[in-house]
Amino acid sequence: MKEYTFREVIAQAMSEEMRKDESIYLMGEEVAEYNGAYKASKGMLEEFGAKRIIDTPIAELGFAGIGVGSAMNGNRPIIEFMTFNFSMVGIDQIINNAAKMLQMTGGQWNIPIVFRGPTASAGQLGATHSQAFESWYANCPGLKVIVPSNPYDAKGLLKSAIQDNDPVIFMESEQMYGDKMMIPEEEYYLPIGKADIKRTGTQVTLVSFGKIMKMALQAAEELSKEGIDVEVVDLRTVRPLDYDTIIESVKKTNRLVILEEAWPFANVSSEITYMVQQKAFDYLDAPIKRINTADTSAPYSSALFEDWFPKLDNVKKAIRAVL
Repeated sequence: MKEYTFREVIAQAMSEEMRKDESIYLMGEEVAEYNGAYKASKGMLEEFGAKRIIDTPIAELGFAGIGVGSAMNGNRPIIEFMTFNFSMVGIDQIINNAAKMLQMTGGQWNIPIVFRGPTASAGQLGATHSQAFESWYANCPGLKVIVPSNPYDAKGLLKSAIQDNDPVIFMESEQMYGDKMMIPEEEYYLPIGKADIKRTGTQVTLVSFGKIMKMALQAAEELSKEGIDVEVVDLRTVRPLDYDTIIESVKKTNRLVILEEAWPFANVSSEITYMVQQKAFDYLDAPIKRINTADTSAPYSSALFEDWFPKLDNVKKAIRAVL
């Protein structure tokens, strides 16, 4: 075991898979000469060369389309968006080509492509750079959506995503790239579509994913000092979503709180709420509660941003309320 940062394990995962398969390449803005906008591809140009680590113009629709076309012709592209806010420029290629090609060709063409980069807010970046798109992409059949919360999960899930024959949306965070964790020296993979119970408990189930998992775990730890035993479930994958792990946890705790960094309308927590009441209604001893961002674009003002973003105290209040 050795300690690595989130950005380092992203580079490790891509490099390990590229050493095994010459059809894998990385393409995006500043991924090569600059070592990545967040240094998540550091050293890869030197090792793999300019034919496999490819800098692009600021043209997300163009290089997303090139990636889809090359995947149809036997390659396994990794397309990096500097932020998923910019993927909106290329979303036509992702939704209308990558996600649909297998069905539209009667199963003749898989699209083994990974679209990766940071999602959601990263502090005081303003409305157009602070949006969470997990539920947007998860709404589309044909896409897999992964949102890891720590370096260990990120490495194992990214390696699995690169080997997957379907298009995968792999979402990171600028605020996690410096996070450190002990990582095995030996190679490992994590299954796509399997949630992870980060903390076992008996009284309340708290479900979350991505960087805001830190807040979920902090809330659980602080509430334990009050004698409240919280089970924390990390989705890891938003689509396919591991309903079974959530429902089995709710059957044990009889209460559910969902923490998600996203607008409250039609999001991942909405889907979880529906499925739990559909499949585990008789086990619930309290209404399900959700904690989301405010239902407005992210403000630039630091004071307003603090009010917009989910708060630790609100998570703890929600858990106390369902008890």
